[in-house]
Amino acid sequence: MIRYYQPAECGLISSDAGDYYMWKFLYWLLPLLALSGYFKFSGNEIGLFFTAAAAIIPLAGLMGEATENLACYTGERIGGLLNATFGNATELLITIFALKAGLFTVVKASLAGSILGNILLVLGFAITAGSFQNGVQKFDRVHINNQTSLMFLSVIALIIPAVFLFGETGPKLEHYSLVVASILLLIYVAGLVFSFRHNSNNRACAVVENAHWSRNHALGMLFLSTVLIALESEFLVGAIESVTALLGWSEFFIGIIIIPLIGNAAEHFTAVIMAWRNKIDLAFEIAVGSSTQIALLVTPLLVFIGLFMGRQMSIIFDYYEIVAVGLAVLIAQFISLDGESNWLEGSLLLAAYAIIAFGFYFV
Repeated sequence: MIRYYQPAECGLISSDAGDYYMWKFLYWLLPLLALSGYFKFSGNEIGLFFTAAAAIIPLAGLMGEATENLACYTGERIGGLLNATFGNATELLITIFALKAGLFTVVKASLAGSILGNILLVLGFAITAGSFQNGVQKFDRVHINNQTSLMFLSVIALIIPAVFLFGETGPKLEHYSLVVASILLLIYVAGLVFSFRHNSNNRACAVVENAHWSRNHALGMLFLSTVLIALESEFLVGAIESVTALLGWSEFFIGIIIIPLIGNAAEHFTAVIMAWRNKIDLAFEIAVGSSTQIALLVTPLLVFIGLFMGRQMSIIFDYYEIVAVGLAVLIAQFISLDGESNWLEGSLLLAAYAIIAFGFYFV
């Protein structure tokens, strides 16, 4: 997703040194990398699944911090593009390995789950925390409504194939999936251009030269975290079948609840912290913008990646996923209409997520 920063906000959370070191607790989890390697070679699939999942969380935080530091050197436009590229890189890497393994149910469920988690769980926590700390908070409802409007387009892209091509297989479905994916990518680029121009015209914020890391350090950490996330993602996906057999969890539940929580944990924490500091606009941007990127960028990319891998993924999603995502976007639209947020609205989002999550657990 694209993020813009008020002065003194460059860096993972802010330029304040104390806040920077708040993230250090995540790095204590890095020994899990070695533990996951041990479970991989010892054949302990259950241990491998949970240690790989836990190891991805600090690695995602490391990737996010490297990206934010690079944005301080590259300027506003390139920095925004970096955030757009790496905002959901962890989720993309996990789903690519799931796609390679032919786990289409996991891939589609994780995409739907990421949208649900960002709009309901993350935004719900952020609004609730921010309201308890600061009272009623105001945000730019025009910009947020633009984001939710883009989300409505993604819901249309999910519904139409399921209705018009239900039960269809073969070249017709594959060609239609490629057409829809192309349209979604074009809309994503259009939204990107609009966001840049909107920010340029209003000059509401700017990227400042206040990085915690040098440029080379940030580039090195970005490369290292990407490689390690890819490795842990392969471990995680490889253990899914054993987890479903031994624990009774369905691939559907793992995809829609577990993987999105893992892939976006660090970013979720950032949204809540921003709301707590009365920066509710940035919290909305993180939560809603990330959902928009999943729908309009990651989903069509996976369709094309599947084509080149010989694992063609259709754009047709499950009925449960379509209903859940559609309702989530609808409630987010209603909450953003007045440009204000309070703890009751945040509680409504959390309650909606809990109802949907338990529903998927029992499906």
